[in-house]
Amino acid sequence: MTVACDGPRYLAAFGPKRVPHCFTDVLVLGGGVAGLRAALAVDPRLSVTIVTKDDLLTSSSQWAQGGIAGVVDPEDRFDNHVADTLSAGGGLCHEAVVDAVVREAPAHIAELIGWGTRFDERDGTLELGREGGHSHHRIVHALGDATGREVMRAIIERARSLDHLDFWPGTFSIDLLTHEGACRGALVWNRGHGKTMVWARRTILATGGAGQLYRESTNPEGAVGDGMALAWRAGCGLRDMEFMQFHPTVLYIAGGSRSLITEAVRGAGARLVDRDGRRFMPDFDPRAELAPRDVVSRAITIVMARTHHSNVYLDLSHLDPGDVVARFPGMAQICAKFGLDLARDRIPVRPGAHYMVGGVTVDAAGRTSLPGLFAAGEVTSSGLHGANRLASNSLLEGLVYGARAGAAASAEILAGPADDFRVPALANARSSDAQGALDLGDIRNSLRSLMWRHVGVERSGPALGEALEIVEGWCRYVLPRQFADPEGWQLQNMLEVARLMIRSAIVRTETRGVHVRGDHPAPDDAWRCHIAWRRGIEGPQREPLPPPASRG
Repeated sequence: MTVACDGPRYLAAFGPKRVPHCFTDVLVLGGGVAGLRAALAVDPRLSVTIVTKDDLLTSSSQWAQGGIAGVVDPEDRFDNHVADTLSAGGGLCHEAVVDAVVREAPAHIAELIGWGTRFDERDGTLELGREGGHSHHRIVHALGDATGREVMRAIIERARSLDHLDFWPGTFSIDLLTHEGACRGALVWNRGHGKTMVWARRTILATGGAGQLYRESTNPEGAVGDGMALAWRAGCGLRDMEFMQFHPTVLYIAGGSRSLITEAVRGAGARLVDRDGRRFMPDFDPRAELAPRDVVSRAITIVMARTHHSNVYLDLSHLDPGDVVARFPGMAQICAKFGLDLARDRIPVRPGAHYMVGGVTVDAAGRTSLPGLFAAGEVTSSGLHGANRLASNSLLEGLVYGARAGAAASAEILAGPADDFRVPALANARSSDAQGALDLGDIRNSLRSLMWRHVGVERSGPALGEALEIVEGWCRYVLPRQFADPEGWQLQNMLEVARLMIRSAIVRTETRGVHVRGDHPAPDDAWRCHIAWRRGIEGPQREPLPPPASRG
């Protein structure tokens, strides 16, 4: 199979005499936990420019409810956390990566506390929760069910206190600028200044995931895979694009936003029941509601089909009402807006696209295959998550790899020559092809519905083939156009990423982790490898796993 490369290298026209220039040592694209942690790790002798599509309060990190997984209980062990991560990952985790990240977790949690993060405590010690796939209580959380908001508050406050960090909110990253096989910065746009060529000695990509490619999603509106598309057009390697994790419990109420109901609710004892009030998870897995997300999501879709009902229900009525409201105040407030009592009523839920497991391939320091470009967080494939992310390992990955990427980018700059900041004469001509009005919203909604129907919790060869044919058709008349604002550029990014996801799902003819093929229901050892892609190279390529780690 080959990947069609009919999309343009650059989405917009630009030229060195028509577009203003900006210069920075380190350019960070993205303002979530990974991007800001990367910025904080940059040597203060260097300048840092942080570009965010919206503002610092709208990243996916802000929405994280559950918490951060880490071994801070004396009765827990690093090997337990490693084993849980490997078990959830469906045989595709890199053991050395898992071991290293797990061992760094306590230090990063302590660092956040030192920066003023107020995690929930009980009797003067950290209160630890438990979520699906975890063998121990090891999830540190804040504000009950709003950990991301509290973590980001502390990180944002620290970042804003540093003079060498400069923030560009409301700025859309159109493309990475490349010259002579290396990343030199990015072409960005905002309403006040239009396009700007931002030249950087090193660039860090931390733009988050792609959940909004699906009609049902827990992600904020901007999570459409922009960073993956930027990296793809620039020639970076990507892998594991078939692995989109679906969160099992998304509030499903007509007219309401698709709010995530944290895994910690099930960790606290909530039960999943069908339309008749029958608890069903013990029929699917001995861990019942505490099984990993891929298992629970698939069970829910089976029960929905069996009962001919649009959702299942979370039942917390057997738990102490006061404890429920105290532990999950945010979720209780959301439910109350729709006349539901979280502690007493059955809460309608169904799966929704939640976390992109695959992405830009990075090494242990966050380096991509493109010199000059680093990446961290959900935009990447680091080897930590395998085929299915373990609950509450996402903020942890952002912290660990953000810190590594920022430190490594700094080290490369400081070790290099002081005068290596040269600006190449890059330009992209205006195109007269395929002009004319398009209903971009209609294409976007059609794409999201198509992905939900054909590339959702369960897939099949015929449905994936149909999806690819439709998306390729959209690509033929959308990708060649040069749009003037983010609505068009985002749609082009969505189509590029969706096409990669569909092609990867077609190639992997097995069921593994969050990739469920109804026509290939069992795992196949022949596919215990990564599926890797790079623009302009015949693909896909099978990328073997590294040898197992030797842990002490």
